Amino acid sequence: MKKLGLFILACTFGLTVMAQNSASRITFKETSFDYGLINEDDGVAYHSFEFTNTGTTPLIIHRVATSCGCTTPEWPRQPIAPGKSGSIKVGYNPAGRPGPFAKTITVYNNSATPTVVLHIKGKVKPHVKTIEEIYRTPVGDMIKFDKIHFALGRIYLGKTYTDTIKFLNVSSNPVVVKANTQGLNFLQVKTVPEKVKPKQIGSLVLTYNPDKRGDWGFVVDRFVLSVNDKAINRSPITITASIEEDFSKLSAKELENAPRVEFNTNHYDFGTVKQGDPVKYDFIMKNSGKSDLIIRKIKASCGCTTATPSQKVLKPGESTKISASFRTSGYSGRQGKTITVITNDPKNPTMILRLTGTVEKPN
Repeated sequence: MKKLGLFILACTFGLTVMAQNSASRITFKETSFDYGLINEDDGVAYHSFEFTNTGTTPLIIHRVATSCGCTTPEWPRQPIAPGKSGSIKVGYNPAGRPGPFAKTITVYNNSATPTVVLHIKGKVKPHVKTIEEIYRTPVGDMIKFDKIHFALGRIYLGKTYTDTIKFLNVSSNPVVVKANTQGLNFLQVKTVPEKVKPKQIGSLVLTYNPDKRGDWGFVVDRFVLSVNDKAINRSPITITASIEEDFSKLSAKELENAPRVEFNTNHYDFGTVKQGDPVKYDFIMKNSGKSDLIIRKIKASCGCTTATPSQKVLKPGESTKISASFRTSGYSGRQGKTITVITNDPKNPTMILRLTGTVEKPN
């Protein structure tokens, strides 16, 4: 009986070896390719991965999958006879994809290795924009800007900030561009050069003084231009900034003695209310620090929400109420409103309070 078992095992092993030896086998010359540096403007870049069926039965490639839509494969749809060769042509589209890339191509087949992963990599040299592509935003009929927004980001009191945006004179005559900043004494705008020749580039140079702005947190300002003394009122230039206090120079002792803002909660869920019913809640604000806490600004996310503090300066240990209300008329469904509180707490100068809940329409 034991000899019979060994005989059956030997026969089974032999049949397995014969099956493996008689299977198709896909053998690639290479499984990775480096495109090197290719230009974004040159269109799809191709490479062919060549392979041979080194098995003894026909090779069938079931499908080829890529790791992204930017890579497209082509492969033989007919069986590859033993000893015959074929190739998988891979195309990489660099359009809109500047910088390094690395992609995979997975080959599913009926060979002894049913999945084979191919790799491609390279680097795409970005498209160089033409002057017409850069200057696409018209202000009037004679000039076009690369952008009409000065995004200053975070700016601090005690400093002056400058920024520049550029424009192209697309007309056939010289232009003189001036900024109307009347009422905006915290900023100055200078045009360089004062007169811009046809097809030449000019600059608007902004100087912004946050101390003179007299505000805190996120602010938006706008001014209009005139071109050759003709006012262009429909295309204002926008300035955005977040005005903050600079606490970076405070000493360790000053930080230890600074005010500290605390709230009983920063989120009130009002549950479900009927449309038109007001939502009210008193956030309790406390100064747990060692010096006076000053409320610089309170701003709601929309005109439907208000927040009023009972006092704006808190001595150490004092508390106050910030009475928040949300007028639900005209609103329905899930709602979320925010109230931004800006103080002189160096660790938490900006706190966000939230009102959330659901407003039901009347039946």
